[in-house]
Amino acid sequence: MVLTLLKESVVFAWQALIANKLRTFLSLLGITIGIFAIITVFTIVDSLERNVRNSVQSLGDNVVFIMKWPWEFKEDSPWWKYMMRPMPVYKELAEVQRKTKGAEVAGFRIGASKTIKHNNNSIENAFVSGWSFDYGKIKAFDIVEGRYFREDEVEGGYNVAILGSKVVEALFPNGENAIGKTIKVSGRNCKVIGLFKKEGESLLGNTMDNQVVLPYVFVKRLVDVDSENSNAFIAVKAKPGVTNEQLKDELRGVMRSIRGLKPLADDNFALNENNLLSKAFEPMFDVIGIAGAIIGGFSILVGGFGIANIMFVSVRERTNLIGIQKSLGAKNYFILAQF
Repeated sequence: MVLTLLKESVVFAWQALIANKLRTFLSLLGITIGIFAIITVFTIVDSLERNVRNSVQSLGDNVVFIMKWPWEFKEDSPWWKYMMRPMPVYKELAEVQRKTKGAEVAGFRIGASKTIKHNNNSIENAFVSGWSFDYGKIKAFDIVEGRYFREDEVEGGYNVAILGSKVVEALFPNGENAIGKTIKVSGRNCKVIGLFKKEGESLLGNTMDNQVVLPYVFVKRLVDVDSENSNAFIAVKAKPGVTNEQLKDELRGVMRSIRGLKPLADDNFALNENNLLSKAFEPMFDVIGIAGAIIGGFSILVGGFGIANIMFVSVRERTNLIGIQKSLGAKNYFILAQF
């Protein structure tokens, strides 16, 4: 009985779909648009969040950055005091490493925009980054060809460089192997010893694709290390079992001691961590999520009205057939099953 009812209902419904192809198409289109809109919006939001997380993770896990400026600004932040702060300097790195018991490793980095050339090819305002040897143990990166710096190359200020993928494409456009070649950084010769793996675009703009990395001691000859434009910072990675909060508390005392601050004096440095960047993007993702829900809901609402209207028309035009079926003893559930 049930199977017979189901079979007849399917046959009636299929005949109605075939007889009204345009109506069938519009119904399916309304459902498809609603579902597609929801999936698209939430896919975009998830992709953005994943991009930000990957960008943040590339800075290093369980890492605290000693910088001049904080990453988190509030309405009452005394930015005029921040402007008077000194930039972190390389000589502070050794004391941070020696005095911070909760630190596994610490590294120093500076950077500035410079002109890079190879033969007739050049890049204006390329980002040249100077690393201490141990910064390579903190920063997440992959080298696809060549190698990383040796410690003696960093300490001796050797003119060796590691290039990002976009830098390689611009300087060696014909697919020439860059390893062992000489490039000019602000007019100084540098030998290419490594190539970074291509990372793709990043919302934070910290991709290695556009960078030229050299030993810090070499880069300091090209960059004013005390300048705001040097982008200098000290990165400190916590030991296993040490939380970022514990590391920050210890670093605050260490840095105040290094800079000789009096007990009542304000900190003249900022301690930043990766989760501050993630938090900064949370309001944007919340807004995008709400907008996505509204767009998806509106799409479903419009599609629902369209489908409801089509269903109403379908019932109205089959009123005579329904009356005949009921006169022959058809039950309501049999008639409903056809729609």
